[in-house]
Amino acid sequence: MSVNEELIRQLQDSGVEFVRITYSDMHGYPRGKDIPLEYFKDVIEDGQAFCIANIVDGLASNPLHAPGLAPDRGYPDMRAIPDLTTIAPVPWEKNTVQCMVDLLDSSNGAPVSISPRQFLKRATELVKSSLHLTPVFAHELEFYLLQKTESGFARYSDHRSMQYTVGRRSDELGVMHHILQAGKTMGLGLTAANHEFSGGQFEVNMLHGEAVQSADRAFRFKNMVKEVSASHGLLATFMGKPFSDHAGSGFHLHVSLIDQENQNVFHDQSQTDGLSKLARHFMAGILHHGPALMAFIAPTINAYKRFVPESLVPLASNWGYDNRTTFIRIPGERGSGTRLELRAGDASANPYLISAVSLLAGYNGIVQEMELPSPISGDISLKAGHGADLPLTLEQSINTLLSDESLCELIGTPMINAYTAMKRVELERFRTYVTDWEMNEYVYHL
Repeated sequence: MSVNEELIRQLQDSGVEFVRITYSDMHGYPRGKDIPLEYFKDVIEDGQAFCIANIVDGLASNPLHAPGLAPDRGYPDMRAIPDLTTIAPVPWEKNTVQCMVDLLDSSNGAPVSISPRQFLKRATELVKSSLHLTPVFAHELEFYLLQKTESGFARYSDHRSMQYTVGRRSDELGVMHHILQAGKTMGLGLTAANHEFSGGQFEVNMLHGEAVQSADRAFRFKNMVKEVSASHGLLATFMGKPFSDHAGSGFHLHVSLIDQENQNVFHDQSQTDGLSKLARHFMAGILHHGPALMAFIAPTINAYKRFVPESLVPLASNWGYDNRTTFIRIPGERGSGTRLELRAGDASANPYLISAVSLLAGYNGIVQEMELPSPISGDISLKAGHGADLPLTLEQSINTLLSDESLCELIGTPMINAYTAMKRVELERFRTYVTDWEMNEYVYHL
């Protein structure tokens, strides 16, 4: 019996009937197919065909027309090859397991360059091969739970002043326990959960891990939260700013590097602050490219409505010790826990993309031996002139990204072309859309 046949037999013996193969599109939305178990062996060996165009489809299902992408090639197939190390139960679906896939170009068998997961793999391999270091990430995500109403949506468990609370007063249906349980079943490494700042807003912390594996867990987590919430009649949203008068939802990314002896190279006990020279170069690279990174870490038109003073969201590319108003926060832990926290991320960001571009920016800082500016103290959102200002619109972010030639070179032309073309279509659709604000502001008086 072959290894694949043995795997199929084990799945069958455990009651599995379906395998859900899945991958991330450019938005971070899960795409995939459900495969009856009896046909999964063929998928393992030959792959499953998908149209390459859906990696860059707009959220309104609008196809993307950009040089080198699907229309130029007649919307060809790509092959999805199961990564059997990622098989995990799907708690909300009976007799079903989930499996991540790698995407290969059907024309030449090469990894699809605009696949977010393949992009992160490439960035990780660059750091491993040239620096002999392994990137480690931990993801910290905020989201809202909403109840459907006749007029739209209302916040679930909508009570103010409930930050860092748990229990039925801040979660009447006990949804977070169901989310934590599902995460445990799936092996997602969820370490903590709590009610966040605004009514109906929650936060979950995740265990750190190697870059791709950690991003896989964050990608699966976002989908799991939506599915478990739906089973309770709720809608979970990672939209960055769903309510103008309530807090936004962030995606905080914790980053460190370890050497071949599994030692954290960001720590240096001989330094007063415990930070190594390499850590400083890495941070300097992120700060140098910070404004350009915004196109990926705040990837929607809505995301920029989070960037206002006194909101614990950074407005400039800077850093500080345990300062939640800076672009990079250095938490107090040292030794194996030494890390930096990127705080500008929007909850809507794609886990693979936000990890990959941050890693490439830090890598460039190491290679170029960039110098780190002085740290910032106090609420930086109330001060001016401390670091390069961050773009405050998606359009500004795209233009800033394209002007950062060294970062674009590291990211690669295919990804830059695909991502910016997709976002420009999104911008144009919004530019021509009449909003409720415009009607309320103008229709009566003008």
